[in-house]
Amino acid sequence: MTQTFRAACIQLDVGSSIEDNLKITQALIEQAVEQGAQFIATPENTCFLDGNKKQKLETARKADPHPVLQTFSELAKTHHIWLLAGSIKLPVEKAVTSGEDRLYNRSYLFGPDGKAHQYYDKIHLYDVDLPTGEVQRESEEFKAGEKSVIVDIPQFNAKLGMTICYDVRFPHLYRDMAIRGADIFTIPAAFTVPTGEAHWEVMLRARAIECGAFVLAPAQGGEHKDKQGVSARKTYGHSMIIDPWGRIIAHKDDDKPGVILADIDLAQVSMARNAIQQLKHDKDYSA
Repeated sequence: MTQTFRAACIQLDVGSSIEDNLKITQALIEQAVEQGAQFIATPENTCFLDGNKKQKLETARKADPHPVLQTFSELAKTHHIWLLAGSIKLPVEKAVTSGEDRLYNRSYLFGPDGKAHQYYDKIHLYDVDLPTGEVQRESEEFKAGEKSVIVDIPQFNAKLGMTICYDVRFPHLYRDMAIRGADIFTIPAAFTVPTGEAHWEVMLRARAIECGAFVLAPAQGGEHKDKQGVSARKTYGHSMIIDPWGRIIAHKDDDKPGVILADIDLAQVSMARNAIQQLKHDKDYSA
């Protein structure tokens, strides 16, 4: 076992064709492998991003078989890497309350054996009314997850806390996982441009500092178009890898597709947590 490894975040600009998106994603994963990456993470909505609820439901495919999961399994096994599919959408049963079909926004972690070692369903759904007039209602399309997920990565003697995008605004989720032993967090995302410019870096660094943990944050970036070529959404990009002291150790400073890499030394987790033992200093208080 080693506590040092090379991690990569893949930045994407996906559209409405799963097959086309998957080809580009595979090429970038292989590029990261060529640069020595042993752990690779892709963004939220790895294979598809569209603002149209009807198209999301129509293109959702079951986990078995699913082209993204099959491809990621093969890539992980072929290159002997850990590979995180930031998230894909999967159909679930009819929602009892609304009578409408909904989806899971699910992240998968594949190991060097090609097996899916764990998955995580996004807990916090993005229901917002932005100052720009943009309205998002993820809860109308997705079913929220109900369980936080930590997975062991024995090869690196690491514990990984899995989250997705809007989860980053809920610090207690990360603190809870850090107290339970997580020393790395994955935060695959598809942040909007206005919220990305204002909050993305600040929140990622805060989660790293508060928990003394590494943060791997692969992002979608650019203008995402539907099947008719109409802009469905714009995302911020700026994928980052952040160390337990809150330093940005890799950063894609634009919204274009590409790869960032950083060497992860897990000894830094212990150093940060021993220097400031905030995870041990909770106090009861009254309100």
